[in-house]
Amino acid sequence: MCNLKKISLIVFSMLFLIVQLFCFTIVEAADRATVNLSSERQLIRGFGGMNHPAWIGDLTPAQREIAFGNGPNQLGFTVLRIYVDDNRNNWHREVATAKRAQELGALVFASPWNPPANMIERFTRNGEANQKRLRYDRYADYARHLNDFVTFMRNNGVDLYAISIQNEPDYAHDWTWWTPQEMICFLRDYASLINCRIIAPESFQYVKRVSDPIISDPQAWANVDILGAHLYGTQYSNFPYPLFKEKGAGKELWMTEVYHPNSHDNSADRWPEALEVAQNIHHSMVDAEFQMYVWWYIRRQYGPMKEDGTISKRGYMMAHYSKFVRPGYVRIDATKTPTSNVFLSAYKGDDNVVLVIVNKNTSSRTLDISVPGTSSQTWERYVTTGSKNLRKESNVTSSGGRLQITLEPQSVTTITTSVIEEGDIKKSAFNRLEAEDYQETNSSTIERIGTSNDGGGVGYISRGDYLKYKNIDFGDGASSFKGVFASELNSNIELRLNSPTGILIGTLPVSLTGGWNVYEEQQCNISRVTGINDLFLVFSGPVNIDWFTFESEDTTVTLGDLNGDGKIDSTDVALLRRHLLGITTLTQAALTNADINKDGRIDSTDYVLMRRYILGIITSF
Repeated sequence: MCNLKKISLIVFSMLFLIVQLFCFTIVEAADRATVNLSSERQLIRGFGGMNHPAWIGDLTPAQREIAFGNGPNQLGFTVLRIYVDDNRNNWHREVATAKRAQELGALVFASPWNPPANMIERFTRNGEANQKRLRYDRYADYARHLNDFVTFMRNNGVDLYAISIQNEPDYAHDWTWWTPQEMICFLRDYASLINCRIIAPESFQYVKRVSDPIISDPQAWANVDILGAHLYGTQYSNFPYPLFKEKGAGKELWMTEVYHPNSHDNSADRWPEALEVAQNIHHSMVDAEFQMYVWWYIRRQYGPMKEDGTISKRGYMMAHYSKFVRPGYVRIDATKTPTSNVFLSAYKGDDNVVLVIVNKNTSSRTLDISVPGTSSQTWERYVTTGSKNLRKESNVTSSGGRLQITLEPQSVTTITTSVIEEGDIKKSAFNRLEAEDYQETNSSTIERIGTSNDGGGVGYISRGDYLKYKNIDFGDGASSFKGVFASELNSNIELRLNSPTGILIGTLPVSLTGGWNVYEEQQCNISRVTGINDLFLVFSGPVNIDWFTFESEDTTVTLGDLNGDGKIDSTDVALLRRHLLGITTLTQAALTNADINKDGRIDSTDYVLMRRYILGIITSF
């Protein structure tokens, strides 16, 4: 009997423990993450890969659609990297894919491996003979060679966004070596011969000792538009680049080539190995703050597209980003590692918010995600696992700016939602308005740029361009406009209401600041404007804009004081009467003060109110 009691007690204790463990599992709190819609980081240029007809053959027409289309069973790539052959007779090979990619909205850039043979000399490098470098007396010829490629592509319907000086100048066993000092010399003295944005140095491993000297040379760095880097074997701890953050205002930062984690034969579909690709993109966007992510060959047995033209697991890892995070989107701050082996990044653009979440754990994870600034939203959900490929799953609903999502084991999940259109929200004219937060433009060249304060702005503005800002609330009245601008050319900014040809409330003649990255505060007076209006900035020429705001009329000025003497008396009444009769015309300042009832008109009602005030019938307006 005693033994039976003992056995019963043991069994009861075990059952109690099991129940406790089970209950603990059920009530275990979800891991938490926060997304900050207002904390913007880098502008995203896009995701894509390399086409190299000279080495592995061109993409077929069908494969071009798969790579650069964004429909079902397509990768949604928005970037194409092409090869600058040292033999110009082969340049035609690049046209067909580049032209179609650009037609589908992709950005196209180019990289060379070697100069033409007659520009190369052989030398011994670190004891190894027969290495190649560009002859020092042919730098100008090489610059013209690169410019000729830019011109050739343009004449064949492809406008290159940028061109590199050299692919992997620090890993050139089979191509051309460059030291940082040689590249500095070329950039400083010959880059101006190339009519295109310049990429440098495209180090094979993001080796900072290759790019540091370039960044630190003011003349060379001034001629670099994009710092390009490759990530072969680069440790995640080396992804941040403080020197670029310090001196890279106005420059772009691109990751222009990688395959990861290997290039083994037929490795494209290995699972869960493919998750390494998604994690690599995460760190590239979040830790390195690259604006672009470019795979090596688009079509390869270890690439995003397999040799048969179908999308691989590695391709779906890229598609979780490329199909949803489109060019012009901005990465926003989010809890990047909510829990061990879970990686979260967030983006916004086109009134959408996109979250990409990688779960490398062998068990599911639940995230409680806070997105302040949103309310009840429906989030579309797309999931890739070992058995799913970007499958659309049931939607997730948020309430009060919070949502909860369970991540499948060893998975990538993208969720996306449309938020309230920013332009539909009333914005105070008297708060700082970021130039890049416009809702409409008539220009195909205007771009978001980095500015000297490590923020964002707008550049590449041309004559006749405009920017529209919706629902600007001028309240009871604004009388001046000010902002932060950079310019090397004379231009004017017209401020108009509700259309590009609407009421002109003021014109700011932009003073020269001494450089496109030299920002100065400038201001002008405007006609008094009240209420909610759409604001149009209309440009007569190039200017870079960081931010702008409006200021209310001087509180020391009193309504009714038309002659500015600080009093409201019979003189002011007489001035208004003569204005209404057409005998004289009031100054702009007097007109502002004459609109007693603030209805935007100067008429008999204002005159009656002034007379009643003078007679003591009313004591205030």
